[in-house]
Amino acid sequence: MTWTPHATVAVIVEDEAGRYLMVEEISGGKVVFNQPAGHIEEDEAILDAVRRETLEETGWNIEPIHFLGIYTYKAPANGVTYYRFCYAARAGDRVTEQLDDGIIAAHWLTLDEIRALGDKLRSPLVIQCIEDYRNGRRYPLDVVVDAQTPPSER
Repeated sequence: MTWTPHATVAVIVEDEAGRYLMVEEISGGKVVFNQPAGHIEEDEAILDAVRRETLEETGWNIEPIHFLGIYTYKAPANGVTYYRFCYAARAGDRVTEQLDDGIIAAHWLTLDEIRALGDKLRSPLVIQCIEDYRNGRRYPLDVVVDAQTPPSER
């Protein structure tokens, strides 16, 4: 059997009021909450995946400003290992109400509201990434070398 990890992106977006952009979605038949996140598509630049997934899941345009880290998680439900490239981004404008299939809504929630969701969080990485962001973890975007990203954007 071949081990096939999944490469994903996730985005921490904080507004001026200290709330975080979150996605309410259906996963495995359950309603869960996550940052805007999803798989990196073949031949897609990682930063393009960050922008695309956020737009598709929330309707918001964002601009990545920092890299937070690569987080690994083996989902107990399916045994799949996920490599999560997590970024911090600045919100632009909400440009559409049309969201991906399986997405219920986008919400701006405080950290206390997110913590109160408990087992409704998609994974423990949801809180860990926010806490790392709040603790000042920030790396320049060019720490991730991505051959798909044009040199002018690195």
